Amino acid sequence: MFKTKMTELLGIEHPIQCGTMMSISNPEFVAAVANAGGLACLAAAMYPTPQELTDAINRIRDLTDKPFGVNVSLFPALVPRPPEEMLETIIKAGVKILETAGRSPEPYRKMISEAGLIHIHKCARVRDAVKAEKLGVDIVSIVGTECGGHPSMEKVTSLILVAKAASRIKTPLIAGGGFGDGRALLAALALGAEGVNMGTRFLATRECPIHEKAKARILAAEETETVLVMESLMNPARVLKTPWTEKIIEMEKGGAKLEELAPMISGKVSFVGWNNGDLSEGIYPMGQVIGLINDIPSVADLMKRIMDEADQALKRLEGLSR
Repeated sequence: MFKTKMTELLGIEHPIQCGTMMSISNPEFVAAVANAGGLACLAAAMYPTPQELTDAINRIRDLTDKPFGVNVSLFPALVPRPPEEMLETIIKAGVKILETAGRSPEPYRKMISEAGLIHIHKCARVRDAVKAEKLGVDIVSIVGTECGGHPSMEKVTSLILVAKAASRIKTPLIAGGGFGDGRALLAALALGAEGVNMGTRFLATRECPIHEKAKARILAAEETETVLVMESLMNPARVLKTPWTEKIIEMEKGGAKLEELAPMISGKVSFVGWNNGDLSEGIYPMGQVIGLINDIPSVADLMKRIMDEADQALKRLEGLSR
């Protein structure tokens, strides 16, 4: 067992967070991760009304008595209603852990602090990690360019980003981007993080609510089969490489505007693919760690394996001491 500031602050057994993945992070999946000793967050942006979000939170509570969180995206394109409204719903529902991402949480820090929420803010640059600490967040989560989803435009790898962030801030740090097993967890701890954020690895689990064909595609993928799209929009996303994404990149090189790209990058298209297993249309966030995924265990078995691997890796390093 690895006891870190992350596990102590969040009240979880293992220093592992399952990355928030929009509609995939539904109540059942969030509860499965919580019951296995990790942290997962419900994506508030997927629930158009306060009542729907409240119902989803209550559904999680029906399935687990372990800690869980709710993610509030601050990126304008992903906000179905004002963040203040989502925060009010979360606070009223008695949620204890909040994750924010996409923009600076500065406008909402007073509200969050007064509510007593444990605030995780996810970012992709060291300067944003420093700013988050100054704003008083409880945990900073930082992701390198290897990550599935949204890295920074600067394309800095986790090995550099996590180490530099850890040297610049004292706030507990969660490392994301390229982490998928126990060796990577131990590496993150060695770099100065208090735990890891893994998204892509959890896609290939039994409880993950995507089609089995989609999971099989992940198992078949190599680490070279991801690509960055939406760089022209200043909002890069690392996704599975397909002819569809190659078309997007061609359009971007040709100067396509958001209005032209919107039908190609729409989450509605990807939602269909995740559910029917046909990933030929749409964009599917995945990190380079896909090259290390070879099976589809239960969430609980995966969590146990990661911790066992971390123990083994630590023993190996201890054996190298002189």
